[in-house]
Amino acid sequence: MFKEEKLNLCEEWDKVFPKSNEVNHSKVTFHNRFGITLAADLYIPKKFEGKLPAIALSGPFGAVKEQSSGLYAQEMAKRGFLTIAFDPSFTGESGGEPRFVASPDINTEDFQAAVDYLSLFDIVDPNKISIIGICGWGGIALNAASIDTRIKATVCVTSYNMSRVNRYGYYDINKEDDIYKMMENLNQQRIVDYKNSSYALAGGVPNEVPDSMPEFFHRYHAYYKERRGYHKRSLNSNGGWNITSALSFINTPEHTFAKDIRNAVLIVHGEKAHSRYFGEDMYKALKGNNKELLIVKDTDHCDLYDGGVNHDKIPFDKIEEFIKKNI
Repeated sequence: MFKEEKLNLCEEWDKVFPKSNEVNHSKVTFHNRFGITLAADLYIPKKFEGKLPAIALSGPFGAVKEQSSGLYAQEMAKRGFLTIAFDPSFTGESGGEPRFVASPDINTEDFQAAVDYLSLFDIVDPNKISIIGICGWGGIALNAASIDTRIKATVCVTSYNMSRVNRYGYYDINKEDDIYKMMENLNQQRIVDYKNSSYALAGGVPNEVPDSMPEFFHRYHAYYKERRGYHKRSLNSNGGWNITSALSFINTPEHTFAKDIRNAVLIVHGEKAHSRYFGEDMYKALKGNNKELLIVKDTDHCDLYDGGVNHDKIPFDKIEEFIKKNI
């Protein structure tokens, strides 16, 4: 029998959002097929009858469950779902060594492992399981839906295609020579890391963002580095991913089989988000009349992390309606 790693879990409420008195919260763990033990926050509505529909959530890419995914999980629990917001492998309170590594394969498996866990939860209806991915985890959620037929509804919010952005850069600016040079540099970094017996970090959101930087960098800073969203375990709030994490994404295209998804998918993106083209292209790759694209007016990328200044930008009513309709 597989023995899960004993994780050091913080039992205090250390989220970047207030605790609701409408749900019960606890910490749980589960494991994936790579033998990594993952940590999650479990949210259960205080009032319910019978077995519950369930949702697994993760994201944004480089965030932790105490940030956006936890906010979404708590809100969806208030609406009648059992939810888990988990830290991906190698990050947050989850296990896995070395730390701060991302992998399209392992991270897709993380979502599937969450479905394994929920399928065996005694108060969950295993035929009514959905997933929500935010930012880069929106793209990974679509990847998981491509292979996992148990996922009845998938919601991808303010998504990135991490393979595309790592290989081609924002707005697909990188040319062949640029990509080759980047691969040369990353493979040289592997030698440096091996020699040092440690992995150099790429750096999270910088402490200061010059005025010359694109507007979305300022918006990331306003979330990850300020009181609004800073968390001590968040990669984006601190040292970032390992530099060489980009290699596996460069060579492994996401969404290759998105057309195979028969179950329902909702793509949610902000009208003013720099990342909008990722969501729109994800939607174009889908087939079937149970796929929807929602563009939220007057909304940027990070507004969909926490609802923006007035906490009213996340279309929770639509997300709830879509999932309940399709499970």
